[in-house]
Amino acid sequence: QVQLVESGGGLVQAGGSLTLSCAASKRISGDNVMGWYRQPPGKRREMVATITRGGSRNHAESVKGRFTISRDNAENTVYLQMNNLKSEDTAVYYCNLYQGGYQYWGQGTQVTVSS
Repeated sequence: QVQLVESGGGLVQAGGSLTLSCAASKRISGDNVMGWYRQPPGKRREMVATITRGGSRNHAESVKGRFTISRDNAENTVYLQMNNLKSEDTAVYYCNLYQGGYQYWGQGTQVTVSS
């Protein structure tokens, strides 16, 4: 069982930046996809960005040009660099790992953007 632990959330003013990190509790080997999802208040959880083990990235249209996902396979960690944050980015951000047909989720970290 893999556990995912997020960090880096907080309160930031609009236009500011934050970097989220997510560390897996053990080595992740084989084909897998790691990603970030978010759930704004009163809304459904949505995909923000994903990245394969080989480094292929996919970003939601709403964050393209502002957010960048990256990963360090040696450290079993995935990052989300968030720039030019907007109030609509306010949400709980969840780390995700998809491997071998299983989904793993972190507990989430709150990001609040004040206007």
